[in-house]
Amino acid sequence: MDRCALASEGLALGDTAMRFNVSQLLKSAIGAGRQCSFDEDAAELAESVPFVGRVAGRARLMRTNRGVLTHIEASAEVRLACSRCLEQFVASVHLDFHEEYWPTVDMVTGVPLAQPEAEPGFVIGEDNVLDATEAIRQYAILELPIKPLCRADCPGLCEVCGENLNTGRCTCTLATTDSRWGALAQFLEPDQAIKL
Repeated sequence: MDRCALASEGLALGDTAMRFNVSQLLKSAIGAGRQCSFDEDAAELAESVPFVGRVAGRARLMRTNRGVLTHIEASAEVRLACSRCLEQFVASVHLDFHEEYWPTVDMVTGVPLAQPEAEPGFVIGEDNVLDATEAIRQYAILELPIKPLCRADCPGLCEVCGENLNTGRCTCTLATTDSRWGALAQFLEPDQAIKL
């Protein structure tokens, strides 16, 4: 479903498509659904996640007996620093998650609703707007690699001079020996050395 169709249903809000007006969906029968796509500037998320450019994807929204179940699939690019050579690089992240959003106001009576204590999660605003921005931000953080690498075979930095070995070999020689292993040195080939 394209964005024009969404606007006619009152589902997507104008300035950011990661926010959806679900007032009609909350009035629908259980199992009713909507699907929409988004392609938005990631500037507002870039403070906590190093997004580059845009976040694009689609959201499937389904009415449940308690709220709205969302299935979001999205992709974006992030800027990371390689854990070996320390150079910055851009990598892709892919998100695919489900979250249930709880209404804060009863659609019929207008009475405020309490969020279930046993299942904390995301809420739909009093204006019946489901904002997926925070969920996307949190799941993107979980997708960031613990040890980012610019490429799988990155040689990193020279441990002596700090030269980036991706740009070429350095002239350092690692012939440092450890005296604790001196007795075993006789078993080494002449051109080998015991490293610290």
